[in-house]
Amino acid sequence: MITKEFDTIAAISTPLGEGAIGIVRLSGSDAIAIADKVFTGKTLTKCASHTLNYGHIADNTRVLDEVMVGVMRAPKTFTREDIIEINTHGGIAVMNEILQLILRNGARLAEPGEFTKRAFLNGRMDLSQAEAVMDIIRAKTDQAMNIAVKQLDGSLSNLINKTRQEILETLAQVEVNIDYPEYDDVEEMTTKMLREKTAAFKNLLENLLKTAKRGKILREGLSTAIIGRPNVGKSSLLNHLLGEDKAIVTDIAGTTRDVIEEYVNINGIPLKLIDTAGIRETDDVVEKIGVERSRKALDEADLVLLVLNANEPLTDQDRQLLALSENSNRIVLLNKMDLPQTIDTAELPHDVIKIAVINATNIEQIEERINALFFENAGLVEQDATYLSNSRHIALIEQALEALDAVNSGLDLGMPVDLVQVDMTRTWEILGEITGDAAPDELITQLFSQFCLGK
Repeated sequence: MITKEFDTIAAISTPLGEGAIGIVRLSGSDAIAIADKVFTGKTLTKCASHTLNYGHIADNTRVLDEVMVGVMRAPKTFTREDIIEINTHGGIAVMNEILQLILRNGARLAEPGEFTKRAFLNGRMDLSQAEAVMDIIRAKTDQAMNIAVKQLDGSLSNLINKTRQEILETLAQVEVNIDYPEYDDVEEMTTKMLREKTAAFKNLLENLLKTAKRGKILREGLSTAIIGRPNVGKSSLLNHLLGEDKAIVTDIAGTTRDVIEEYVNINGIPLKLIDTAGIRETDDVVEKIGVERSRKALDEADLVLLVLNANEPLTDQDRQLLALSENSNRIVLLNKMDLPQTIDTAELPHDVIKIAVINATNIEQIEERINALFFENAGLVEQDATYLSNSRHIALIEQALEALDAVNSGLDLGMPVDLVQVDMTRTWEILGEITGDAAPDELITQLFSQFCLGK
């Protein structure tokens, strides 16, 4: 494949900060020549592809750092352009100096995601695979990473492309039947074929859409609000799940004044744990703000962990929280079971989990309940399954299903076949937006702008 002509871009591709190694990356037709101007060692323009070369980066006679320079020649590179990767020591000052030197010698600072955008524009990957690159970077659990890797390998692309090809063949057959009718009942035959094909396409897309719930959770995590009145053990539960003392724990009610957010991996499920300020009436201005934020977190949460104190009678505040969270995906936790139980369980749901955070009693039951609530106890991830996890992909699959419903509606109303096939064509176009074959330029630009600089 012939790549498009672009200028040469450069950026720091490793996180800024102190580290053993930092990488300054260049991509473009002049990448090797530009790097050769500032590299003392071998002549990079004469180096074989996919080699690592020892030397120094120097600004005239001033040596900036001792480096290893990777030379990769097109088309067998990430962008299908010539690529240089300067492996330097991972300090902010030295990486910035080398980048500025590269820019002064003819490269342009890359835009966010521009390396991956070039890989897409040069046919190295399609749009869904490009999005999978960022999913791999952002993956918070091994399960989320596995889904992203499968998407990068083309599992979703292959399924979508195969379906689009079958739709195209169906449309071609409809055109043949319309233009070259050999039988009197050609319209009846064409209608029957369209119904059968539409049913098959709907079944495939509906099955794919069923994976969206799991996939989206594994990609983005469950927003999990830990709620309860003050001093029932919310922060202790957060600290236990995190395995560190992130939240301050005291016997003083109202210690948590604001919402604390942290990610944790629970049995392969990323949970965005939100430790809220205890919801109660208060005159403290700061605490009052925290309580309002807690109510907002409750409204927006995918999962609610309501913590009650088994060592105290049920209060009006407890009853209020039980009512507020009744329609949520809720797990009620009865904490402090290591102390004498004084709470009346008659007013509590039958499926309450009795725990003691202080000695980790029954904490594993929380994981089991989460699996039951969101994954129906059916194994978190099937190894060979193709998962929808991207909100954009999910929305497009839903639109494609609506277009297929329009095909059926048109057939039911007795509309001419050549009009009905407009909706079938629309299905083909919508699926093309997933892979980028039919995506508008504005969408492509917006998607890549979300990538990190240097990727």
